[in-house]
Amino acid sequence: MKHGKKGRKFGRTRDQRKALLKGLAVNLILKEKITTTEAKAKEVRPFIEKLITKSKTVEPGSELAKARYLARYLPDKARKKMIKEIGPRFQGRAGGYTRITKLGLRQADAAKMAIIELVK
Repeated sequence: MKHGKKGRKFGRTRDQRKALLKGLAVNLILKEKITTTEAKAKEVRPFIEKLITKSKTVEPGSELAKARYLARYLPDKARKKMIKEIGPRFQGRAGGYTRITKLGLRQADAAKMAIIELVK
C-alpha cells in the first residue's frame, strides 16, 4: 500500500533526485520558463513555490536568515535573483506562482511534456 507516500522517484537515488529538483529549480528561476516532462514539472512545482514564499517574506533583519535558507537549495546567482526580483514581484500574491501547460507527447519516447513557468 502507498498510504502516506509522496513524491516520484524517477528511477533515481535520493541524492540524484535532490540534484534533479535543484537543477530544475535553478533553471526555472534563471530562465523563468522551462520545458520538461509533465511528472518532473509537477514534482518541482511545490519545491519552487516554497522557495518563492520564503524569498518574499519581508521582516526587519530577516535578510540574512532568508539568504541562508535559500543558500541550501540555490547557487549564488539564482539566490540573488530570487531575493531581488522574484520575491518582490510576488509580494501581493498568496501562492500560485507557477503555471504548468501540457504540450503533448515527445517524439522520441512518447513521454508527456509540459512547460512550467513563473506567472507574471
